[in-house]
Amino acid sequence: NFITTVALLMHPKLRGHVTTMFVLSLCVSDLLFCSINLPLTANRYIQEQWVLGPQLCQMFAFVFYGNEAVSLLSMVAITINRYTLIAYYDMYSQIYTTAKIWIQLLLVWFVSFGLMSLPLLGIWGQLGLEPGTFSCTILPKDGHSPKKYLFAFGFALPCVVIIVSYSCIYWRVRESKRKLEGRSKLSGQTAKEKEEDSRLTTLMLTIFLCFLACFLPLMIMNVSDDKITYPWLHIIASILAWASSVINPLIYAATNRQYRAAYANLLKFCKNNPVARRTTWGSRTVGHSSNSPHYVDNKRNNLKENPTNL
Repeated sequence: NFITTVALLMHPKLRGHVTTMFVLSLCVSDLLFCSINLPLTANRYIQEQWVLGPQLCQMFAFVFYGNEAVSLLSMVAITINRYTLIAYYDMYSQIYTTAKIWIQLLLVWFVSFGLMSLPLLGIWGQLGLEPGTFSCTILPKDGHSPKKYLFAFGFALPCVVIIVSYSCIYWRVRESKRKLEGRSKLSGQTAKEKEEDSRLTTLMLTIFLCFLACFLPLMIMNVSDDKITYPWLHIIASILAWASSVINPLIYAATNRQYRAAYANLLKFCKNNPVARRTTWGSRTVGHSSNSPHYVDNKRNNLKENPTNL
């Protein structure tokens, strides 16, 4: 995720792309998850219990579900962006100005962690340890739990918006192709731009489907099995959810040519970086300094081959 973030920021064409801003939001969210939640999860499973105290357990659940919401709402923003580009192309540049993009990003993060602040502060439910799976999650308080409501508003509703948006995108693209039949072909540049937009839309749809496959089992288990009747199903669902934080960069590299170019550009930069060259040169000259035991033999051989150096 860190490499993806740097690669996108270094690629001139992608850096100025509106969708890239929301993809970067996804990368940062996944990076936070990998940096905070996964190490704590590893400790939890190695110890087979939570040994880091109730406060850190609450923060674990807060960051976990907050990042999940950020990922999903970022995908909603991407989907709406794709639909606007296809359905309202003439208004696109007016809708997606730099200021409006930043407002959308701030709203994504504020709403996501704002919702999770309710159980964190004990206003609606609470965050704590579930002994059955020794996991830090959303727990009932005073007989009331916000799980089902948070699931409906923070997961089900965004998924419906994404599915409807992609259905509309598919319908509009299909209608456009029908209208173009029998007419003159598009210019080369326009056709290329439409092809790139189509590939980007396919990439974002793939990301959403993978996200859904990873997180839907966890959401279903959390809502339908409050009493943890099947702990092993909760564990499998959790593992799938953790996997979502590492699969997106693999999807970028596998499905989109522009993103592969961004990775290649970063690797080329690292290879040609002066610091990297000096490090490589230094590693190649190890054993050839005047302090090296092979220095005298190398010097003697060099003089034999080039007597004029005397």
